[in-house]
Amino acid sequence: MAGSNKPGTDINDGHIGLAVTVIALIAIAIAAGPLTTLIVAGCFTTWFVLALIVIYIRGGRGGEALGRAYVATFWWGDYISP
Repeated sequence: MAGSNKPGTDINDGHIGLAVTVIALIAIAIAAGPLTTLIVAGCFTTWFVLALIVIYIRGGRGGEALGRAYVATFWWGDYISP
């Protein structure tokens, strides 16, 4: 549900966002080819790395920083889940 504050929902929403991203990348690979797929995947990777850098600079460390960057990259899965 969008906007819910239940514990653990952020990471679950991230999983949904990642799954949709993988499915979309497969569809892009079939329709447009490997170069376009690499460009789109590179955009998501760049966003994840930038989020990780910002979280690290702000004091996040280890697994917490990775989890927060993951959620920052794929948070939009919240809008897809029922």
